[in-house]
Amino acid sequence: MSFLKNIFGENQENKPVSKVGWKLLTDAEQLNEITAASVEKPVLVFKHSTRCHISKTALRKFENDFDLEEKIIPYFLDLIAYRTISDEIAVRFGVAHQSPQLIVIKNGVAVYNASHEGIDADKLAQIV
Repeated sequence: MSFLKNIFGENQENKPVSKVGWKLLTDAEQLNEITAASVEKPVLVFKHSTRCHISKTALRKFENDFDLEEKIIPYFLDLIAYRTISDEIAVRFGVAHQSPQLIVIKNGVAVYNASHEGIDADKLAQIV
């Protein structure tokens, strides 16, 4: 089963695999890793709802436009399966929960966030 099939919950076998090298965020302890890694390189967290059409659309557009594989570490959070991690992100980084949402962390601090139609790989390139 491809990763895209898991994200979207639908058959994606005839569609291209994401060019984003997502690291799955499945444990709150990974937030410590994200904080530490963000000192060396910015970290992106993409919070996605597998039940939301708007989230699916934002994710597909972002993945199609993404071209920062050498400049940022991308993490993917499935909000339906791991809502408590999203809540912890809100507390730890001071960013209110939204879905879909993109958060950039540098030096352990959230320096940028966008949601819904504001999620844009070109804007992210300007931040990074």
